[in-house]
Amino acid sequence: MLLSLHIRDFAIIDELELELRPGMTALTGETGAGKSILLDALGLLLGDRADASTVRQGCERAEVSAGFDLNAIEAARAWLEERELDSDGECQLRRVVHREGRSRAYINGSPVPLQSMRQLGELLVDVHGQHEHQSLMRREQQRQLLDSHGGHGPLLEELATAHGEWKRLQHDIDAIVGEGQDRESRLEFLRFQLQELDELAPEDGEAQRLHEELSRLANAGQLIDSCERHVERLYDDEHSAQSLIAQALADLENLGGLDPALREAAELVNGALIQLEEGVDLLRDYRERLELDPQRLQWVEGRLDALHRVASKHRIEAEALPGFHERLADELARLEQADQRLEELEQRQRQLAAQIDDIATRLHRKRVRSAARLSRQVTEAMQSLGMEGGRFAVVVEDGGQAGVNGRDRIDFLVSTNPGQEAAPLVKVASGGELSRISLAIQVVAASDTRIPTLIFDEVDSGVGGAVAETVGRQLRSLGEHHQVLCVTHLPQVASQAHQHLQVSKLSGEHSTRTRIRELGEQERIEEIARMLGGRRITGATRRHAAEMLGFDDADEA
Repeated sequence: MLLSLHIRDFAIIDELELELRPGMTALTGETGAGKSILLDALGLLLGDRADASTVRQGCERAEVSAGFDLNAIEAARAWLEERELDSDGECQLRRVVHREGRSRAYINGSPVPLQSMRQLGELLVDVHGQHEHQSLMRREQQRQLLDSHGGHGPLLEELATAHGEWKRLQHDIDAIVGEGQDRESRLEFLRFQLQELDELAPEDGEAQRLHEELSRLANAGQLIDSCERHVERLYDDEHSAQSLIAQALADLENLGGLDPALREAAELVNGALIQLEEGVDLLRDYRERLELDPQRLQWVEGRLDALHRVASKHRIEAEALPGFHERLADELARLEQADQRLEELEQRQRQLAAQIDDIATRLHRKRVRSAARLSRQVTEAMQSLGMEGGRFAVVVEDGGQAGVNGRDRIDFLVSTNPGQEAAPLVKVASGGELSRISLAIQVVAASDTRIPTLIFDEVDSGVGGAVAETVGRQLRSLGEHHQVLCVTHLPQVASQAHQHLQVSKLSGEHSTRTRIRELGEQERIEEIARMLGGRRITGATRRHAAEMLGFDDADEA
């Protein structure tokens, strides 16, 4: 559940710290006081896009953070653990929006992509808006609502996976069929090119190795003379470097007996002598491997010439010939096996089609059962909201060909009067009726959800009187098993809350800011009285407010 909310320099809020409780929390205030600002700020933590205009005037950045208790939210804990963001049963979300428009998102102190914050937010909070009745007109929204209510997610994921593979297979089939017309001419051309490449048989790294060998063979005489000359100077001559260093070393070793300070110099000279001798050994070995070989030189030159000539035909470097050869061979094999590959793809696609049909059939059966349950529950909720003769029906029809969402056509039908035949929502319900039907659906959907925090943003719009009282009781009932945050303008709803927050706007000479505070008992009476009677509050409205709140001192209020 949502434990706390901290807002700084957001819209007309300078700084705000809220502690939220379990149960139902009502958020009330006069029109224009800024009730929506609180939900906008919370929306940033749920992954909504940031807008630089939300940064308070004169400030460089806005910051919103919230703390959540995850002890009862297994899905959210698993999500965090999978990404190594877990934090002992609690979660901190933070969003920073800068004046220039950029924003950063953090989960438990770690920066994350906005998509990650949105994914986690869907596990923590479910928002029901005042305009949701408009989306009920869309068939796609109706399908999503039924699938959510019925818990069809695993079947839909299974169907989406199978359908995605079916589409990939179709893409590969189309590619093979599309190549069919030009396949023979391409095969002939590939075989012609590969005949020369097969004969040449270029090897990885061969061109570079041959270039190095060519340089060595072409300059063998010079290299031999140079090696012999340096071996003489370093070792063989009477006055070679080895002879001079050996004499110096002997003198230093003798002098070291007179002064130990010279021993270190003697050791270094000894090391130089050893390295010189090792260098001479390497020169002798290299010289012995060198030989004048005109025939090998001629072969290397011919081989390099062949590699470069073929590479030039294909407009590539000689070093790229082995990879090019392999690619052409792979393409030839693929085209030669195209008929067999096509048959394998089509067979797999037929298997997938049968699998998709089976999944769609199971999904259809579940939807039919869920539709009956949703129809019954929404009908009961509608009637409790003052539509006594109303009836709600979810119709699931088999649409034939299965797609990524199954093969069903789903329609929400409603009858608002006894004896009236049910018809699509868009044709039957008025605006006020749509609001109540939407509210009935939202209450039913919220009752089934595992998401712990539910937000209702003026979903009671368009109702009043006894119906409003029923709405309040239903939201309070939801609060027994969920945390419910309700933005409302109805005293019948606000009076049912376990916690009451009041939003007010304070205007100064140079600035305006929003204040949100929790109300105590007497303050709640005053706020409910204001909601009942407007600006002119009388003793009678105070007593009525106290009665609605169930306070014992109603007569003294």
